[in-house]
Amino acid sequence: MKINKLFQYILTCMGLFYMGSAVAHHSHATLDSNDVRVITGTVTKFGWTNPHVFIKVLAPNTRGELVEYGIEMNNPPSLVRLGWSKDTLKEGDIITWEGPQDRDKDRAYSGAYWVEKDGVRLNTTGGRSMVNVGAVPSTDFSGVWSRADPGGFTGHYLPPADWPYNAVGQAMVDGFQENQNPALECDDPGPPKSTVLPYPHKITRVDDSTILIERDLLDTPRVIHLDRNAPVGEPSFMGHSVGWFEGDELVIETSNFIADRWGSHTGVDSSEEKHLLERYSLIEGGLGLKVEITLTDPVYLAAPVTYEHYWTKLPDRDLVDAPCTLESTTLWIEGGYSK
Repeated sequence: MKINKLFQYILTCMGLFYMGSAVAHHSHATLDSNDVRVITGTVTKFGWTNPHVFIKVLAPNTRGELVEYGIEMNNPPSLVRLGWSKDTLKEGDIITWEGPQDRDKDRAYSGAYWVEKDGVRLNTTGGRSMVNVGAVPSTDFSGVWSRADPGGFTGHYLPPADWPYNAVGQAMVDGFQENQNPALECDDPGPPKSTVLPYPHKITRVDDSTILIERDLLDTPRVIHLDRNAPVGEPSFMGHSVGWFEGDELVIETSNFIADRWGSHTGVDSSEEKHLLERYSLIEGGLGLKVEITLTDPVYLAAPVTYEHYWTKLPDRDLVDAPCTLESTTLWIEGGYSK
């Protein structure tokens, strides 16, 4: 198959994105990259959780005192790509890990570059490009897809600087702080925010009248009704979606939303008046997917905004499920965010 220059660039940049994604999710401002240690200890808890996986380990600190370290890692889908699973560790396992330590030397908190058990070492960041080796081209949009924007996945951890905000929206952006993230309360926004996060999505053609769009770490699927007369339910954070085909393009129109924290983008809430128009186009013989989103929300935006992103086809697999826990989010906020 001949791959055009755009998609070659997409695939080349994917490896760079996945190597950086573990540290891009938030700032890890408390970790000291000049204080990297190798430590051995006993696992007291392995939290296969959302938003991030964590390990609690009983190990000696620099003063020889036995303390319980908190080790924060990446999200479950990222670790699955590196060979991890919810059964990788258990209470009582002896592990060795290497990672940067907290700047507060009295605090037993650490990152991890790798973790080793019984002589087997697993990385926690980077190391594997997700170029679509082994993926089967899609002919009907179905399959597992992951973000693969040209130049790498960027611009989605801060509010967009170039959106046409009205006074209400601009005030929200001006007051943005990382620790406002609803994920810290285990609250996951709906589309378009949920759509553009760097988690794999699964599109399923259920039957001639229904398409499902599901996502790693999100329990609620998007139901796309190909019947324009499908009953409209109660407003929800996913809204009511109607889809149709215009030539080879899948068009999805969604409304009937509830107000949603960060429902439009990082740092940008959405209202009941939010309206989405999405256009999905298969590219590169079914190994790529271009998505164009037009967002309208007069409560926060002075005009509609349109933007694009790209997905690449992955080998088929089950979606990754992990519970969100306040213990995990507490470690995430205390360990990673700027104060």
